[in-house]
Amino acid sequence: MLKNKFISFILFFLITYSASFIGGMATISFKEPWYSQLIKSNYNPPDWVFAPVWTTLYLMMTLAIWFYWHSKNREMNTIYIYFIHIVFNTTWSIVFFGLHQILLALIILLILIILIIILILKFKRVNKVSSYLMIPYLLWSCYALFLNLNLYILN
Repeated sequence: MLKNKFISFILFFLITYSASFIGGMATISFKEPWYSQLIKSNYNPPDWVFAPVWTTLYLMMTLAIWFYWHSKNREMNTIYIYFIHIVFNTTWSIVFFGLHQILLALIILLILIILIIILILKFKRVNKVSSYLMIPYLLWSCYALFLNLNLYILN
């Protein structure tokens, strides 16, 4: 049983952090000089804030899906929604930093937020801890939406 839990954690960790890795590669490869030249609002945090925040949020997402997976009444549709949400999470970085499409990135972020809300509600029915672990991610994503909207308006 312990071995199965460890393996499932590693698998969810790898799947979740693949979004971080792919998004990070898009960011590193295509961010500059484009991003530095954008007009940013005073609400934009310094760049060094993003890596530790996202690293923590990805860990919380991993734990959320892992706890849900090991819940008695889990539903596979919720697991599929989690995977779809990971695709949108990854896509945002590619569209924003890779393609420099601020409006399309904003739309993707709206869809991502809707998926996060759906996950929180579905997690809550089966495992409250999983739903609570997703709340900081929802809040940060809403903040990201605000920043993305500001970048769209200012540029």
